[in-house]
Amino acid sequence: MGTVHSKKTVILLDGNDISTFTNSSDWDRNADEHDTTCYGMDDATYEGGLRRGSFPIGGVYDDTATGPKAVIEPLVGTKAELITRPEGTGPGKPESTVEVLVKSYKETAPVADMRQWSADLTMSGAVVTADQA
Repeated sequence: MGTVHSKKTVILLDGNDISTFTNSSDWDRNADEHDTTCYGMDDATYEGGLRRGSFPIGGVYDDTATGPKAVIEPLVGTKAELITRPEGTGPGKPESTVEVLVKSYKETAPVADMRQWSADLTMSGAVVTADQA
């Protein structure tokens, strides 16, 4: 089984590469669960439903024109394209593309550390996963 170091991760949001400002991300896909258990059964049964997903991200604050505040904060409350490349950029490497609702952008300022940022993204619609050309 092959392994990939997370340092190779590439994240594009609304066409902007925010990878260099990001140090955490969490790809989370799940589905609704519907109970189909009927009288007389000894064990519960279930069917799957609508799929959902979220993509919380965060990192070290940067005040440049291409930093996370400048890119993400104006997108709050709107949908944008998210592209993730877990193995980096290059021909044959996987990437997933999905429209996301940018739910929130947050900054924290711990007294003894660097300023941090985080954002919550909710997947909206189908995820398209393919190899990069």
